[in-house]
Amino acid sequence: MEEIQHRMVQVNGIKMHVAEKGEGPVVLFLHGYPQLWYSWRHQILELSGRGYRAVAPDLRGYGDTDAPASATSYTFHHIVGDLIALVDSLGVEQVFLVGHDWGAIIAWQFALFRPDKVKAMVILSVAFPPRHPTKKPLERFRAYFGDDYYICRFQEPEIEAEYARADTSALMRKMLTHRKTGPLCVPKGVSFGTLPVTPVPLPSWLTEDDIQYYASKFEKTGFKGGLNYYRALDLSWELTAPWNGVQVKVPVKFIVGDQDLTYTTPGAKEYIHGGGFKRDVPLLEDVVVMEGVAHFINEEKPDEINEHIYGFINKF
Repeated sequence: MEEIQHRMVQVNGIKMHVAEKGEGPVVLFLHGYPQLWYSWRHQILELSGRGYRAVAPDLRGYGDTDAPASATSYTFHHIVGDLIALVDSLGVEQVFLVGHDWGAIIAWQFALFRPDKVKAMVILSVAFPPRHPTKKPLERFRAYFGDDYYICRFQEPEIEAEYARADTSALMRKMLTHRKTGPLCVPKGVSFGTLPVTPVPLPSWLTEDDIQYYASKFEKTGFKGGLNYYRALDLSWELTAPWNGVQVKVPVKFIVGDQDLTYTTPGAKEYIHGGGFKRDVPLLEDVVVMEGVAHFINEEKPDEINEHIYGFINKF
């Protein structure tokens, strides 16, 4: 870990923290919520040792990267704009993209906006989210899952305060060990900062040092930056109207755990396996469903994920 280099890069009007290691073709790793570059630590070490330059930023709003205050500064265009500037700063024409959770959503948009910059992608957990031509995301979420659906609740300005009242280490432990399947709903009156009476024991793939690293960063920044991605969803929907119905035309491998809340949410399996996913992503080469694995797949099963990534990108 001490061999991973850290630096700040000026991109798209903000300063971005980047962790990197290795020489060779660039693999750009995009983390999700509530995580950091650190979620890719196993992949950085492995891929850098196999002939690749592994690059993992803290995305806008996270960790040591700048966090603009307004949610309107967290649209798909802003985040992809940051990453295009980062790629340009690396002095390369194309990269391999690996994205998880929100990083997967951003990778899909990156490939829509600038397919010329992408050699191939490995996507974890979140399948391509096709844009609905007439209904905004929050309208659809409320219709499908109700007002208690976590993304709907994340729109409330008091959520940051709920998180802030909780012990950050205990909160990270709770979130990273979450294994409940199906759509995540938190009823009104139940705080997002509510912690289990008995601390959740850590699984073998997560250490106290890992928890403390995450907690040390989120204690400084809070969770507002990450929440702003959810709050900009409707604005991103408006801005992506020109790409309505456009296919993702880069080679893709998709990996998800069968216990992932994204995979067990109603409609997900039908889309992934029923032809819709392949229709929208015609160069989808492989779909891997890992048994007994939950959401934080690249940390829970690092060796398997490393092999999947290497085996796929090594073909190009």
